[in-house]
Amino acid sequence: MGTKKIPMRKDILTNEMFPKREMVRIVKDKEGNISIDPTGKKSGRGAYVGLDPEAVIKAKKKKTLEKTFSASIPENFYDELHDFVEHQQARKELFGDLGKKH
Repeated sequence: MGTKKIPMRKDILTNEMFPKREMVRIVKDKEGNISIDPTGKKSGRGAYVGLDPEAVIKAKKKKTLEKTFSASIPENFYDELHDFVEHQQARKELFGDLGKKH
């Protein structure tokens, strides 16, 4: 058997490519609401963010998500995203690959 292809996505904060399972999806729905999509299955326009809390802090200063989604983003969303990314990064360090199913 051949090796399985790993889907890659571009981090909108750093412009680097990472495996999809090691990223957090942010979605803008039809009503214009921006939210974190932990399942990766919400409908709407999605963008991916890597597990780098420092990149989220820089994005807050540069208003990167506002430019990406052409929408105003509340300040507390960046804080929520930072906490979520930090948590996911800690889980990855503790448990290894988050995508493996046993």
